[in-house]
Amino acid sequence: MRQAIQSAFLKRENILTPDTNALRLVDGAGDGLPDITLESFADRWLISTTTNDLPHPVRQWLRDQPNTCYWKQLDQHQKESPTHLGGPEVNEPFLIKENGINYEISFQSGYSQGIFLDQRSNRAEVRRRMKPGLKLLNTFAYTGAFSVSAAMAGAQTTTLDLSQPYLDWAKRNFLHNKLKPEDHYFCKGDTSHWLKRFAKQGRTFDAIVLDPPTFSRDEKGKVFRVEKHFGELAALASQCLAPDGWMLCCTNFRKMTPREFEQQLLSELPRAMSATHSDMPSDFTDDPYLKSVWLR
Repeated sequence: MRQAIQSAFLKRENILTPDTNALRLVDGAGDGLPDITLESFADRWLISTTTNDLPHPVRQWLRDQPNTCYWKQLDQHQKESPTHLGGPEVNEPFLIKENGINYEISFQSGYSQGIFLDQRSNRAEVRRRMKPGLKLLNTFAYTGAFSVSAAMAGAQTTTLDLSQPYLDWAKRNFLHNKLKPEDHYFCKGDTSHWLKRFAKQGRTFDAIVLDPPTFSRDEKGKVFRVEKHFGELAALASQCLAPDGWMLCCTNFRKMTPREFEQQLLSELPRAMSATHSDMPSDFTDDPYLKSVWLR
């Protein structure tokens, strides 16, 4: 076990730089440790397991390390905050750095800690594509990481999420990077509702990020399933897309191939668009579950 972890660490040495201190150190079976992932957030570790038990050798090894370490059980039904395993407790939010951008992390915020590391490459590509004068719409935005990436390139952003606490968190991420939230837009509510509203207003965006949950139900009881309805969502978003604009569509739904995902998207779009795919970051060595399609 110790040898497998050390080997995994060595493979990722090139990712840790003065500009990036958050990454996945161990990625399950991809590193010879099935059902276990270990992520580092500015040297504070979060180990996640798909079972309700942490193997004793792993637990003991972690407790012998000087790093702060928390344990999260990947249970979609319980969704509890991580529990403290060893090292100094972290009771307040703290900052990580990714490609030179600061993001706020919290181990007390519930099931998710504030950022999804598997989107690191996509955030970098969004920043590369954006420039001053362009507008980005970030739907299902969570804590607004894509919005911050675009704003760092000088773009004006609109950040959309159902949760006011997450929108407030997104505004703090802007402030952590010396960006002024008042120069951008933050919208609380259902994505489909806002897309229809924007289309009716004739409001368009040069770029749109669509990264919805795999399953959801709105306040009227309408169900959204990625495998059935993502194409409809993309078609709705395309009505707000400026000429020559692009959309990033992402899903971590495992029971669909990248090709099936692309076909669903293109089959629903009212106008012809080209599609390209992006890979997951190199520290994600297990199953490439995240599918990312860029539509233009």
